[in-house]
Amino acid sequence: GLQLVLADWQEGAAKAGGNEGQGAAAGQGDITWTQSSFGALDWTTPGGDFSPKASAAVTVEGIGSYTWGSTSQLVADVQNWLDNPATNFGWLLLGDESRSQTAMRFDSRDNNTEENRPVLMVEYTP
Repeated sequence: GLQLVLADWQEGAAKAGGNEGQGAAAGQGDITWTQSSFGALDWTTPGGDFSPKASAAVTVEGIGSYTWGSTSQLVADVQNWLDNPATNFGWLLLGDESRSQTAMRFDSRDNNTEENRPVLMVEYTP
């Protein structure tokens, strides 16, 4: 699910090697399970401060492209960001962590292939 992030966080410089499954050591400014900015700011709740209800959900089952379709909550999230830009901390992708070996890997804005980067498409009809 896409969960609305409720608190500011920092994008650090740590880069995991290989297939990234082992992670990397946190450095100044990186996000961790307990801190929104390593060495500076704690999350209120370990794991991050985000809405308990998904704004949208989709089943991810393997390699491919995925689209989270429009929902009234996604529209409300984006409208709130337009009305209150200081509250735009984005969404996080939350998977089913109740079972082992369910981790998924998603491309980010840093992907070398532009077509593989995530895109937020907003259609506006006056």
